Amino acid sequence: MIVTTGLTKRYGQAVVLDDVSVQIPRGGITALIGPNGAGKSTLLSLIGRLIKPDAGSVTIDGLPTERMRQGDFAKKVAILKQDNHLATRLTVADLVTFGRYPHSHGRPTIKDREHVDRAIDYLELDHLRHRFLDELSGGQRQRAFVAMVLCQETDYVLLDEPLASLDMRHAVAMMKRMQGVARDLGKSVVIVLHDINFAATYADTIVAMKGGRVIQHAPVAEVMTPGALRAIYDVDVHVEEIRGKPIGVYYG
Repeated sequence: MIVTTGLTKRYGQAVVLDDVSVQIPRGGITALIGPNGAGKSTLLSLIGRLIKPDAGSVTIDGLPTERMRQGDFAKKVAILKQDNHLATRLTVADLVTFGRYPHSHGRPTIKDREHVDRAIDYLELDHLRHRFLDELSGGQRQRAFVAMVLCQETDYVLLDEPLASLDMRHAVAMMKRMQGVARDLGKSVVIVLHDINFAATYADTIVAMKGGRVIQHAPVAEVMTPGALRAIYDVDVHVEEIRGKPIGVYYG
């Protein structure tokens, strides 16, 4: 379980995360939703130790993250930010192999390469494994980064808008794979999503944020209501049940 207590983050006078305390269960998919500037990516970055809080703390499975050694943390938590920029020209295989660094320390073994092959196959990238990242489309590159994160083989996988740049088919395939990662591999997936219907269809729990605060943390059915969605997004959303899932209609 991930537990945040009083997490606060400021940039100058701007408070981007305001005293956030939340418990994210182990197992399944937890979606972070909310309008732009709600604090979703900041919360994910604080959990993933990419930035330090101005106040508050994070524990993972009872361990304070600030006390964990970097190598131990990297075997426990993998995080993928939306803006991934690498100066080095890498192939897909090189990038995914980099995900094994906490285990291989730069000297991949046969076992490490087996993990790399599985991750590449899982994200349907085998035909691109020798292509350089700057030769790929945005969606192909995004899948390569997700493969790298999965290859890290951690208990917790944190993904910041992994559907960005993906077309409809690959976005659906990505979420189905995340379901498989959670269900079949027993991992805990925390994922920032902008599309509430992807969250409603594939997540188990939703953390809704607004103005740097958590305003609702509940099972999908409790968040996907017209009243709750109006409070989160300040827009009227009609909710229909389609194939047993609540789907929000907010166009027009």
